[in-house]
Amino acid sequence: MAQNKNALIRYRTIDKCLQNRYRKWTLNDLIDACSDALYEYEGRTINVSKRTVQLDIQMMRSDKLGYNAPIIVYDKKYYKYENEHFTITDIPLNETDMNVLSEAVEMLKQFKDFSLFAELGGIIHRLEDKIHTEKTDQPPIIHLDKNEHLKGLNYLDVIYQSILKKIILKITYQSFSARAASTFNFQAFILKEFNNRWFVVGKKEEHAKILTLALDRIQRLDINLSAPHPSIDFDADDYYKNTYGVTVLESKHVQDIELKFNRYNAPYILTKPIHSSQILLEQYEDRSIKIGIRLHLNYELERLILGFGESVEVLKPRLLRNRIKKKLKTAMSLYEV
Repeated sequence: MAQNKNALIRYRTIDKCLQNRYRKWTLNDLIDACSDALYEYEGRTINVSKRTVQLDIQMMRSDKLGYNAPIIVYDKKYYKYENEHFTITDIPLNETDMNVLSEAVEMLKQFKDFSLFAELGGIIHRLEDKIHTEKTDQPPIIHLDKNEHLKGLNYLDVIYQSILKKIILKITYQSFSARAASTFNFQAFILKEFNNRWFVVGKKEEHAKILTLALDRIQRLDINLSAPHPSIDFDADDYYKNTYGVTVLESKHVQDIELKFNRYNAPYILTKPIHSSQILLEQYEDRSIKIGIRLHLNYELERLILGFGESVEVLKPRLLRNRIKKKLKTAMSLYEV
């Protein structure tokens, strides 16, 4: 089993290398990349031989695994995909893979009622639906929001493994407001998804402030095996307890907020609370409601409130009320003739 897992890691590593069209890949480059990947996953040095990688390439080219990868050699020493859009991750699952996944889903279903796996319900249904779709070639029953063109999703696995194996990342990053990209070491704590966008939360240095980096703004990501990995306690639930979205501000920005929703949106807000701190403060005769939440006054909260348009009124605090009022006035000016 370990050998099969190592082989899959090498296949995926070679695939990622050959997808990078901005670099020329020799056999030695691929050997080094596979060795680094195995060290990252296993936490120990595994010698990858020239013969092993040659056999891996041969296996990927064949139809034994269903890859039929169009790997070619050019200039007598460099490897690349003849079809620059090819990747083995787009290969459909074979019957054996589908049977293994089906068995795994059936096993998970046995545990879904235990408190430890309380959050698995939706995941299991999504897996089951995906398997059904692949087997029957029918449209999916469960439709999920997704952005096929979202950048940075290819970094998810590397970041996940860096957190798991306690390895420092080397990131080249450019925020929307920065004029140029910068490169720095980064210790990742967690991956966070919000509004169909992925973020990595961590620190540049042990005593630096916590940063949230958007994966779609990462230009390059590598691992830094030589950098020390300090032991830092990070509690995600505590860190985000007063936050809607991903922008965590200082404690002084936490405010008691009161919002009034009209009767048409009241049921929606009551059945899907904005935040865990939400409480019902008052229910009016016209079936509109007033709720209270305790949150940072951040950008994401403002966007949420603006999204409700005429259905919501900010009652407190005055600072937030004035911000929303100003933005609505500016928006109105765009429609004045």
